[in-house]
Amino acid sequence: MRPNRSLAALLLLLLAVPMGGALASAIVAGLHASAWRALASDTQFLTSAATTLWTAVTASLLAGVVAAGLLCAVFPGPAWSRMVRVLGPMLAVPHVAFAIGLMALVAPSGWLLRALSPWATGFNAPPPWPTTQDPWGLGLIAVLVFKEVPFLLWAAATQLQRSDVAERLARELALARSLGYAPGTAWWRVVWPQLWPRLRWPLLAILAYGLTVVDVALVIGPTSPPTLAVLAWTWLQDADPAQNAQGAAAAWALAFMLLVVAGVIWQIPKLALWRSRWTNGVRGRPAQHKRQHAGPTTPNSLMVLIGVYLAVMLALLAGSVSGVWAFPAWLPQTFTSDAWASVGHSASHLGATLSLALASAATGLLWSVAWLEFAPARWDESLRKVIYLPLVLPSVLWLVGLHQLTVFWGLDATWSGVYIAHSLATLPYVLIAMSPAYLGFDARYWSIAASLGKTRWQFLRQVKWPLLRASLLASAAVGFAVSVAQYLPTLFIGGGRLTTVTTEAVTLAAGAQRSLTSAYAALQWLLPVLGFALAAWLGQARRFGAAHPGHPALPAQSSHATH
Repeated sequence: MRPNRSLAALLLLLLAVPMGGALASAIVAGLHASAWRALASDTQFLTSAATTLWTAVTASLLAGVVAAGLLCAVFPGPAWSRMVRVLGPMLAVPHVAFAIGLMALVAPSGWLLRALSPWATGFNAPPPWPTTQDPWGLGLIAVLVFKEVPFLLWAAATQLQRSDVAERLARELALARSLGYAPGTAWWRVVWPQLWPRLRWPLLAILAYGLTVVDVALVIGPTSPPTLAVLAWTWLQDADPAQNAQGAAAAWALAFMLLVVAGVIWQIPKLALWRSRWTNGVRGRPAQHKRQHAGPTTPNSLMVLIGVYLAVMLALLAGSVSGVWAFPAWLPQTFTSDAWASVGHSASHLGATLSLALASAATGLLWSVAWLEFAPARWDESLRKVIYLPLVLPSVLWLVGLHQLTVFWGLDATWSGVYIAHSLATLPYVLIAMSPAYLGFDARYWSIAASLGKTRWQFLRQVKWPLLRASLLASAAVGFAVSVAQYLPTLFIGGGRLTTVTTEAVTLAAGAQRSLTSAYAALQWLLPVLGFALAAWLGQARRFGAAHPGHPALPAQSSHATH
């Protein structure tokens, strides 16, 4: 089908106006020399920057290693499809909800120590251990690793579920094993060098998130000093213009840090050591690689990952109904629904969350469908990096510019301003989720429809979009989940006047209301889960009767377009 350049240009304009204006305003905000001098002389700056680099880079590397190890263990094989099925529920858990649940597990008064105290520790009171908000950022690293491994696996699945890619890699693996390579060696020599370039953008996204995350760092990150993103956020909220300018300078410092680390990541495949390690053709010793793809077992590391998620969610649900819970009792002495009753009385929080999530997810879905359908292939290929800017730019940085833009438009502290911010944040994720199925759609369907005299609109409405219904709904669910989890855009652009489930959960996490915090965190998790469940139910394949003898059969659609 022929592209529509005019419509594609309009779509670009709709994205470029808010994003370009935000970047321009952010650049202006970072041009104050006095702010940079104040930042350099701040006693917390160097320590905060070092802590930020340590936590973000360590978490990204660990997540990459664990994800690669899991892929090596399950692809291709029966465990691969099982792993793909469990990614959705794990992706649906927002970072903040996971952080609050993990804190309920590992805190000095948490479930883990409670379970050990009666017979192992002998503690009658919570010990003064820095198991959360520790100065080394270990709690923050743990949250980032557990949350980003499913994201990397999902990013890999979007590539490996394509039938053409999966079948070719399976054949190449079989060929490598027939040449004497052990299964593990064959995977690292054949699959990984081809998969790694496709995972650099997702890895860059999790690196950018780790460097600039504020809400999770407020819940479980170090506090003395905090990460640089939290410092920048604190300064940006200050009423003093000089402090605001220093916060903008700190946001740009985060962007420069991201640029340097990303440059190193991009150069890794070009290093001689990389080429020697992965592409030298050395077979290795088969005894060192005993993995077999054909076995029915699920890797232990995947079971550990699933177990941690189940424990975190159970801790949230139990904490939300707990009453009196003296240490070291393993279970609460009393149960109460007061926290959930309080959540029910705050219907405005839920209403704001749902309205923003539904509107921004719909916007991301409509924009992405229109772009993939009407944009020329060259435009899509060359402009993807620009479209992904909200995904990889430090959120604190582009929100500084977007805030200035909403003030200029008169949308500051309004639902519309927050909606624009949420839409910019969700759109890249929706586009990433939708692209493999949409771009892999079998073009022969259009040829048959055109030969039957169908217009393009009739073909889209009656053939293409119904066949891609599951992918479209899943992409909308991804956008919905991303919007629900937005903290900085809601608080910064909304000026504190618009409260959502996420902002309330982060605010409560700093207090001592355990049951109410758990209830809001559990609700923040349940909303995306319900969104994914609804998308899966509505996207179920329809069963049709036998085709009419006089009607020609349509070509078989690639399997990745209906997942």
